[in-house]
Amino acid sequence: MAARGGQREPPDPVRQNQLLCERVRKERQCQRLRTQYSVNPLHRVHTITKKPMSWHDNIEEPADAEFLSLIHHAALEPTKKYSEPQTESQEIGWNTQPLIHVDRTDCRLYFPHRRTDITK
Repeated sequence: MAARGGQREPPDPVRQNQLLCERVRKERQCQRLRTQYSVNPLHRVHTITKKPMSWHDNIEEPADAEFLSLIHHAALEPTKKYSEPQTESQEIGWNTQPLIHVDRTDCRLYFPHRRTDITK
């Protein structure tokens, strides 16, 4: 029981062990051991130019298809990556296709600028 004046009694050893076991259980629940590493597709990749006379930079290595597809996918624009906008800001201008076909001969929907003597 808590005493008056905001002071607490120190927990007994059994309670301390319960708290420690609960904390360890929660930490184990959240931890995941990862053994397969790859590039984070959410961050842009900055390339650095190689040194021309360096022998280890001039060694030809086989291209990894999974890595290349991941890099190309990360470089795409958001409308090609995702089917729907991911943020509120992306909703503006997401659908760029016109709703109806523009018929330039229909004077009800097409109002071109006209040149007159006043505008010249």
